[in-house]
Amino acid sequence: MENQIPEITLHDGTRIPAIGFGTYKLWGNDGVAAITSAIDHGYRLIDSAYNYENEGTVGTAVKRTSIPREDLRIASKLPGRYHSYEQAVKTIQESLYRADLDYYDLYLIHWPNPKQDLYVEAWQALIDAKKWGLIRSIGVCNFLPEHLERLEKETGVLPSINQVELHPFFNQEEQRKWHEKHGVTTESWSPLAHANDVFSNHTIKQIADKHNKTASQIILRWHYQHGAVAIPKSASPKRQLENISIFDFALDDDDMRELDKLTRPDGRINDLDPAVYEEF
Repeated sequence: MENQIPEITLHDGTRIPAIGFGTYKLWGNDGVAAITSAIDHGYRLIDSAYNYENEGTVGTAVKRTSIPREDLRIASKLPGRYHSYEQAVKTIQESLYRADLDYYDLYLIHWPNPKQDLYVEAWQALIDAKKWGLIRSIGVCNFLPEHLERLEKETGVLPSINQVELHPFFNQEEQRKWHEKHGVTTESWSPLAHANDVFSNHTIKQIADKHNKTASQIILRWHYQHGAVAIPKSASPKRQLENISIFDFALDDDDMRELDKLTRPDGRINDLDPAVYEEF
């Protein structure tokens, strides 16, 4: 069964699906099976990272599916330890070798690592890799507005996407507003937060009952209506289908307001603050 997912256009003109599939901790044969199942259910945007150590798993799934490569959007990310220009270029090449792909549709800097202060060098490597045809679109993850402003100031190029922690308990309102003002697409990691917190939350349950939908469908629809590209992960075919089936209903203004109220100043799942966190 194939689901039709709306597409959004990035500021560089590339089109990507409005919801994607996360692959963190999907490895080996089981990982390939989960990713091919997701593609069979209609997912076309597949998110990976060098540090997930599963780019090979993703590449194998891409080869095993019947969906043409050009219909898929495959993403990976540069790790913090390889931010210097030369290392970043080699790591992008290594990412492609691992996945056995000719190009990535999307490649992101995983974290800014501000203490290391090499993220502008890393960004220049992504800009050049795009010119060389290794990457179609370039972006970042977990960059604060000041990091994004510096990239644009020093290179003249603003990321197409910023993938950030975003869920009802940490709704990133100010960050999303900045993105919208500057034409940067918001992508959401951990879009469902901790499942137990979500499924037991009274507000989410009420809204789910009202629409005759599951809690995860309500939250993923909330992301979509905020213009954020969520990338939920599930190895369960049933859950994969559930997570993608969010385009046959809409949340009303009251629903959106109630969900927005769930945010908390300390809502980050693991307290990973991009202003200080350093990824290896």
